[in-house]
Amino acid sequence: MKNTDNYIELNKQTWNNKTDVHIASEFYDNESFLKGKSTLNDIELKLLGDVSGKKILHLQCHFGQDTLSLARLGATVTGLDLSDKAIEKATEMATKLKLDANFVCCNIYDAMDYINEKFDIVFTSYGTIGWFPDLDKWAKIVSHFLHPKGQFIIADFHPVVWMFDNDFKAVFYNYFNVEPIIEDESGTYADRSSEISSQTVTWNHPTSEILNALIQSGLEINSFNEYDYSPYNCFNETEEFAPNKYRIKHLENKIPMVYSILATKK
Repeated sequence: MKNTDNYIELNKQTWNNKTDVHIASEFYDNESFLKGKSTLNDIELKLLGDVSGKKILHLQCHFGQDTLSLARLGATVTGLDLSDKAIEKATEMATKLKLDANFVCCNIYDAMDYINEKFDIVFTSYGTIGWFPDLDKWAKIVSHFLHPKGQFIIADFHPVVWMFDNDFKAVFYNYFNVEPIIEDESGTYADRSSEISSQTVTWNHPTSEILNALIQSGLEINSFNEYDYSPYNCFNETEEFAPNKYRIKHLENKIPMVYSILATKK
């Protein structure tokens, strides 16, 4: 196994490199966002409910579109991300839009050194937990930041998706968390033609690992949902079968692509 002690630095550099490309991409459509378009999807909105007046911690917020969409709904939001470049852009947008949001740059495992508050909701979404080797540690941090009866909400790509090769032709990776996955990438999901290149270190996490980490951190699972589509066209071999709903064309509706969890701190 390759040494992955520097995975935080590698992944931080990757996301720093991607930030400007993502902001300029059609995928993120930042121009429409700045004009008022929400970037939140029905999947997470149904779990979030009315967030007006709520304090929300948004983990892995990238350059802040979802964070600021929550602020537009009346929440007071803190966004956290590993990438200092993304946090810089998020802060600029919050100031420009005059929204009640602030941003913190740090590795999630160090979050308690940077944030001294409790929240009504901790939220994270889409492509997030695969960046962590230790979900028990992650879940304890989620629990730490919640008030009693506070809610944790996650919508993310299903672990089954990460088993396949890039074109969904074969099962290539282990469903279980057996080793780090080290990949060299050209381009990015938001702009495949981009000339950026990067190396990433990620981990696959089975559903049981996700649920048990949350349960053992003192959270009660209120709902667990699975969806046979992605709200984002960020994979190869996709087809849009309904507005903003994408499946792998040759797999149709045969695999789960997204899951969501609502959990409450006891």
